[in-house]
Amino acid sequence: MEFFLDTAEIDEVREIAAWGILDGVTTNPSLIKKSGRDFKQVVREIAEICDGPISAEVTALDTDGMVEQGRALKDELPPNVIIKVPCTPEGLAATKILSDQGIGVNVTLIFNASQAVMAAKAGAMYVSPFIGRIDDTGADGMDLIAEIMTIWDYYPELDTKVLAASIRNPMHILQAMQMGAHTATMPTKIFRQLVKHPLTDKGIQQFMDDWSEVEAAGKA
Repeated sequence: MEFFLDTAEIDEVREIAAWGILDGVTTNPSLIKKSGRDFKQVVREIAEICDGPISAEVTALDTDGMVEQGRALKDELPPNVIIKVPCTPEGLAATKILSDQGIGVNVTLIFNASQAVMAAKAGAMYVSPFIGRIDDTGADGMDLIAEIMTIWDYYPELDTKVLAASIRNPMHILQAMQMGAHTATMPTKIFRQLVKHPLTDKGIQQFMDDWSEVEAAGKA
């Protein structure tokens, strides 16, 4: 599974990239607003740290506007930047145009399997079902991942990657991996939670305590 970081904070990208496991980064207008910085400059800096796919989202809602913004972003930003568009009729049309021109597209805000299939047919590089937001409605977002991956199993010619998004806890990641999702994007806190375990900390402390005794005995 590809591990993407969902952030617009450069320090967070540096932190996770230093672990040697970062495959890509996703951003969105809300994350950019939270960072308080210039959108294109943030994306440039992220792309310098991580050489995997960096999703930069358009803000236009019409097809022509999405295509124009997508082309401009590809011209102005590093080559590993891909274009993020919403799953709307206009977004699907823009996905088809951009993908036919060799521009990678991440279709976002997917909440049912039919949206994922249509985005794949339009040529999306990634489709992003939002697990956590479905959970917020009282349904189980992981059911959507299961539905999409079942469909993908029947159509091996589909090369669109399923990107589990709106991750709220480590179990979302583990379940998505078990279901065969290709990618997951998550905030920094989830990366930290995935690598953290109290028994690991306890084991390290025990080893250090024992080693201190060894060193003390050697000096005696």
